[in-house]
Amino acid sequence: MTDTKNSKTQQRPNLFQALIPIFFLISFLALNIWIWGDESLEGPNQLALLIGTTIAGLIASRLGVSVARISKYIIQNISDAMPSILILLLIGTLAGTWMISGVVPMLIVYGLDLLNPTIFLFATVLISAIISLATGSSWSTIATIGVALLGIGTAMGFNQGMVAGAIISGAYFGDKLSPLSDTTNLAPAMAGTDLFTHIKYMLYTTTPTLIITLIIFLALGFMHTSDLETAGIENIRTAIESKFNITPWLLFVPAILIFVIVRKVSPIVALLIGSLAASVFAVAFQSDLISTMAEDGNSFMLTAYIEIAQSWFGSYEIITGNQVVDNLLSTGGMAGMLNTVWLIIIAMAFSGAMESAGLLVRIAEAIISKAHSTGSLVLSTVATSIFMNITASEQYISIVVPGRMFAKVFRQRRLKPELLSRSLEDGGTVTSVLVPWNTCGAVNSSVLGVATMSYLPYAFFNLISPLMSIFFAYMNIKIRKYTDEEFEELTAIERDQEVLGV
Repeated sequence: MTDTKNSKTQQRPNLFQALIPIFFLISFLALNIWIWGDESLEGPNQLALLIGTTIAGLIASRLGVSVARISKYIIQNISDAMPSILILLLIGTLAGTWMISGVVPMLIVYGLDLLNPTIFLFATVLISAIISLATGSSWSTIATIGVALLGIGTAMGFNQGMVAGAIISGAYFGDKLSPLSDTTNLAPAMAGTDLFTHIKYMLYTTTPTLIITLIIFLALGFMHTSDLETAGIENIRTAIESKFNITPWLLFVPAILIFVIVRKVSPIVALLIGSLAASVFAVAFQSDLISTMAEDGNSFMLTAYIEIAQSWFGSYEIITGNQVVDNLLSTGGMAGMLNTVWLIIIAMAFSGAMESAGLLVRIAEAIISKAHSTGSLVLSTVATSIFMNITASEQYISIVVPGRMFAKVFRQRRLKPELLSRSLEDGGTVTSVLVPWNTCGAVNSSVLGVATMSYLPYAFFNLISPLMSIFFAYMNIKIRKYTDEEFEELTAIERDQEVLGV
């Protein structure tokens, strides 16, 4: 009752009021990066978001929003993020168990044998794209094959940010086009079109973006030089094989995970199965490694339980004497994800405080008012999705909110809904991973151990996608519009729905 009563007297924010929390948030985030650099995710950025949340809450209160309403929005946003948090924690266990079981070391060794440094970045994009396309999950792709590819690239002497950029480029290509992806299903649902029309229409902008991305990474591969490409790589392979039993049987673990994901099993259940399978394979194939870790008097099974449990919940490392390998074979388990967890929680609190007073919608409306041509309308849609990724810190919000806001405008201008759904994906899905405090950016930077700002300049697919979408719109390339007959029929249907109260 209190929330309803206060909502009636709630004032509409002006644009200046809506921008105040954003100004303070961006200012403090920039200050944190200047002072702490990559370490800003370990607390300083959380503080910046907390300050932004406080300011947004004060403005909301001044506009007549009750504390109960603000709290309700914050709690709801945090609740909505809980599946992502659980997935994040399980990704931590997956990384640890895949390390102690030898799965990641095995993939690194085989990758060093099969992949030539010249085409490595090119192949990384393709491999990540294929796995993500098959599973529909960029997160699972990055947390599994992505971790191994990062290890291979590091062993070959590549900049980690560059390798991470190639992994993310491929993973988000697959995520964007896979019919199994949640965002690929969400975008057409918000715009009012069907899934496969949406996917086919995305190919117009996504295909040239991928081609450009592959050409760039192929060029970077040809320019790559490193002292590690000869004796160093052999030393890395020898150090890994001295600790792990490298066998093709370990390929069953990633095969099991891919199978359950393709079968549309819940991501939480799939990651749990992947971690459990790796734990079993650790006992079966890495008994020598586990035996060397036994303390006096401990049996093999007790030691196995202790070491596998540690890989699930805590930091874990295998010491080989080779510094490069030691860095590759260290993970943080669930504990390593905790900085990201509280970043996500406070980011959701910030977006909740902003939403409670309509501050985000007010900013988006100001953007819409400037869109007069088809090109500027697509630009506004893409910009709003990116803005939502930055301020609401959640990929789904960057699709849902602009989708609802722009759907009517697109229809009024006789633009078919697949143009809107494509714009939402080009602006929302792929850019979420480029924002350090967004759930996607926070999760993937933690999983790979590479700061968002380090891989951002190399995530070419993600950077080019929104620009390609805007370019096609301004050049009027493949812009689908309703014919007069189709538009009249659509208008008639909408009138009938209004009459029926649908």
